[in-house]
Amino acid sequence: MTDYIRKRVVVTGVGAITPIGNTPDEYWEGLISGRNGIDYITHFDASSHDCRIAGEVKNFDPHDYLERKEVKRMDRFSQFGVSAAKQALADAKLVINELNAEQIGVIIGSGIGGIKVLEDQQTVYLNRGADRCSPFMIPMMIANMAAGLTAIHTGAKGPNNCTVTACAAGSNAIGDAFRLIQGGYAQAMICGGCEAAITPLSVAGFAACKALSFRNDDPAHACRPFDRDRDGFVMGEGAGILILEELQHALSRGARIYGEMVGYAMTCDAYHITSPVPGGEGAARAIQLALKDAGITPEQVTYINAHGTSTPANDSNETSAIKTALGDHAYKTAVSSTKSMTGHLLGGSGGIEAVATVLAIANEQIPPTINLESPDAACDLDYVPHTSRAQKIEVALSNSFGFGGHNVTLVFKKY
Repeated sequence: MTDYIRKRVVVTGVGAITPIGNTPDEYWEGLISGRNGIDYITHFDASSHDCRIAGEVKNFDPHDYLERKEVKRMDRFSQFGVSAAKQALADAKLVINELNAEQIGVIIGSGIGGIKVLEDQQTVYLNRGADRCSPFMIPMMIANMAAGLTAIHTGAKGPNNCTVTACAAGSNAIGDAFRLIQGGYAQAMICGGCEAAITPLSVAGFAACKALSFRNDDPAHACRPFDRDRDGFVMGEGAGILILEELQHALSRGARIYGEMVGYAMTCDAYHITSPVPGGEGAARAIQLALKDAGITPEQVTYINAHGTSTPANDSNETSAIKTALGDHAYKTAVSSTKSMTGHLLGGSGGIEAVATVLAIANEQIPPTINLESPDAACDLDYVPHTSRAQKIEVALSNSFGFGGHNVTLVFKKY
């Protein structure tokens, strides 16, 4: 695709259901106030688990967005995705009708999909027999169903897809949606990520591979990106959705514009199933290629919403990647990890972090990295510790990296 035929893409709506707020306004207020969303697990009895903490979504009622019968036929991850999509459409004041339905699409990523219904139905199968399994098990479980159900409930008949690239899934969804609008294949896209994997088996599995924090005695301070004493990530849940729209289409209907999306790149480490390549070479290439795609120089970058998982391997390697990609300007760039407040939403993280990045540009305020009390010597950038910072943001990046070596960088700028 050559530059001269690319269409410009803007963000006109946002939706967010998170451990620190169930609307975009609540989420943003939580971010800039440094609210902690992590506590003891209540979704199940975690007393026998090595990890007993998570960032659960609180006080979410899917019936605010869906009919009772529909709620019963959706796994929690799809409830989050469809509800956040409806928020985003309402925020964008974008009405889908017979005239535009085929030009509006959906891409919503999820790393795991409906693992809760899978675990529940496995119990039914073992205890009551094969003929007692729910006929809705498969359509509730499969990861593409958040995207499919969003189309069903909004009427969007355009391109529809689901990205499943572990913790990069939400960002891949946004990037792929961006490309479709750039190329003229859609006028608008509902895109982002959702996840609801705080379940017995999922928590046990992540704990077994030593990815989680075991700071069970102090959940509020367990997620501490870039801190010397970090010991693993804390699982979160929820959804983050953007409405991306072709610029002229947005202007023609008088839409509010939060910012412009200008770049996207993805790379692979081709190194290890869970660990990033030492030095963050793959992540650095993703940042460099995204900036090249956007026509942005490193010196123009104001803010980076980091992947920042609070794992020993990620934070130091991401720091190295940022320094490789931005050179000396890395030390002049604000970097923060909003996972310090929400926990890690896995496939949903890219969605809520893109929302955070866009809102930071629109509100000229950088969310903090909380719990950064003893910075790691290998993590020596400006991580905006503890308190949000008022700052005009011209260009911002959002990084997402996933098991399997997936690396994604999104580039947004002030419109």
